[in-house]
Amino acid sequence: MTMNVNVTLGELTARTGLDVLDHLEREVTVPVVDGMQAQGDLIVVPLAMLGQLRVDDDGWWGVPPEGVELLRSSAGGNPHTLVADRGRCRWTTRVDDPTGLAIGALEAASVAYLIHPEHGASGIAPGRYVVRRQQERALGARPGPLRGLMFRGAGNRFVCD
Repeated sequence: MTMNVNVTLGELTARTGLDVLDHLEREVTVPVVDGMQAQGDLIVVPLAMLGQLRVDDDGWWGVPPEGVELLRSSAGGNPHTLVADRGRCRWTTRVDDPTGLAIGALEAASVAYLIHPEHGASGIAPGRYVVRRQQERALGARPGPLRGLMFRGAGNRFVCD
């Protein structure tokens, strides 16, 4: 499986064996973003934007051809799956994030993709990124010192679709 920047959703799902819902247009080219991006309840943030976050040098593993499921709703919802060419992307869950929102970090030597049955796919340009889950802000919650990120407090909760 060789992925490139000009891949359609149909080509990507055929290469990976992952499927998306019928309402999504399979002939659309999957966008590749080299900055912050969101897919449903996940946020992908370039590591350089997160100064107070630490990623452990140990505990990385290669993303296999079938991908790595990053997040699935506790109610059995649809998974967000990270896919990439063999040997071109690494993933770790060893992230020390003061906000508690990081679920892991990835390092891509070439384009990697997030696939979700309802949201389709989005491309991640080569680089190092942290993948975080969204958090709903409760009334009265205050912004944290990390560029507007929210601290966990009474009434805040994670978002999962």
